[in-house]
Amino acid sequence: MDYTLNRIELRGNVGEDAKINRFGDNCVARFKIATNYSYRDKDGKPVIETTWHNVVAWEGRGMPDFASIKKGTFIYVCGRLRISKFTNNDGEEKRIYEVVANRLQIANPEDFA
Repeated sequence: MDYTLNRIELRGNVGEDAKINRFGDNCVARFKIATNYSYRDKDGKPVIETTWHNVVAWEGRGMPDFASIKKGTFIYVCGRLRISKFTNNDGEEKRIYEVVANRLQIANPEDFA
């Protein structure tokens, strides 16, 4: 029995229009979303920390029309975290963290207030 869990849920704004590619009969969208974390620093001043997340989504059940994923769109993403490794042209090993989505929902920010 497997007791591990790899699940991530994000709500944020799309940073750029989704890049859509077709592989045979399958369609994949890649885009970034920004999430914010608010806190107060040691002097009590408000600070907003923005984190950018890479998202990969394959068309199918639970997916909207990828053409509707535009810059500024508020979106809910549910999926799993994946780390990909590669070696760049300078011979350095790099890692990319991305969310492989199994559900996307274009939403209104007020729905989550």
